[in-house]
Amino acid sequence: MLPIRYFLYFLLILSLSSTPAKAQLLNDRPTLLLIQKGIDHIYNYEFSQAQAVNHQVQVKYPNHPVTYFMRAFQMYWQYLPIKDNKAKVGEYIGVLNQCLAAVEKQYGKNSKNPEAVFFTMAARGYIALMYNYQGELLKAANEAQKTYGFMTEGLKLTAKNPEFYFTTGMYNYYVVKYPEDHSIVKPLMIFFKNGNKALGLKQLDIATKSGIVTRVEAAYFLAHIYLEHESRPDLAVPYTTRLNTMFPNNAIFRMIHIESLLLSGKYTEAEEELPELKKRTERFYPISWLVFEGILQEKKYHQDVEAQKKFLAALKIPYDDQYTREYHAMAYAGLARIAHRRGDKAQARKYYDKCLEIAEYDSIEKEAKAYR
Repeated sequence: MLPIRYFLYFLLILSLSSTPAKAQLLNDRPTLLLIQKGIDHIYNYEFSQAQAVNHQVQVKYPNHPVTYFMRAFQMYWQYLPIKDNKAKVGEYIGVLNQCLAAVEKQYGKNSKNPEAVFFTMAARGYIALMYNYQGELLKAANEAQKTYGFMTEGLKLTAKNPEFYFTTGMYNYYVVKYPEDHSIVKPLMIFFKNGNKALGLKQLDIATKSGIVTRVEAAYFLAHIYLEHESRPDLAVPYTTRLNTMFPNNAIFRMIHIESLLLSGKYTEAEEELPELKKRTERFYPISWLVFEGILQEKKYHQDVEAQKKFLAALKIPYDDQYTREYHAMAYAGLARIAHRRGDKAQARKYYDKCLEIAEYDSIEKEAKAYR
């Protein structure tokens, strides 16, 4: 099974992409472009402007599921990470349920209308993600698995609609990569359509250039793939640069941009971006910039004492599993390198063992395992 969190993005794009199906909103290109404008405002943390756009969509399509879905998407970014916002979780789930109710009211129960299917599955995707956050993995898997048949239909539409290059590229890459990293699921893969990692990467790149709704998600996930799985941060940089330029207020995009620069050895460029990120002192953001400062002290300035202070400070802050888990792994790896340089191999090994408990990046796992 593919990672739960990726199904959310599959569903988001599928729900907003135009298709050859006879569906009013999904064939209304001006409204789709308006929705894209609203999404861009959300990505750039311009939430009042996004609400204004959603109001325009609501006027044109009153009580349509898309307005509830856009509201949920905004909440997802505005209260990031939504799972930790106890004051908003109930409202968030309520909006998703409103989306489902709007589908049933407009199209009838269990309707096969394309829009009804799209928005029902999209809302379920968000609910699946919340189950995943809450540790309800079986419920999350059950919700996500319902999307597989729908996703395979999208594979057939790639040549007809550039929006589907994103979903098809993600599928082609991860249906091969995920079993490589998680051998336990290999027996289950006989039930899945074959993929192709190289083709998936190519399709994702096409999506960053030709997609209307999908270009941002395609760039973000392509950068993430090059960082986590392909160990090619240099190839991630062009995509993170684009995201950081397009959405300067988005701290998540700035965070991954600085990371890609540092891991590519572009220390001066990364250091220039750091002051803006350091303005974010809430939630999990300090973990990122403390680790980034540690890497700069270690790699650029060769100041192990200062680097050690930064890494240890970052480890005192609980990480968020989705956004800053890997930065704890980077901190442990940095501390291990420092311990090795001062001749304390036993301590270095302990730090690398800690690193392996949480690391997901192939490059970091490889470094830690090589020291054993």
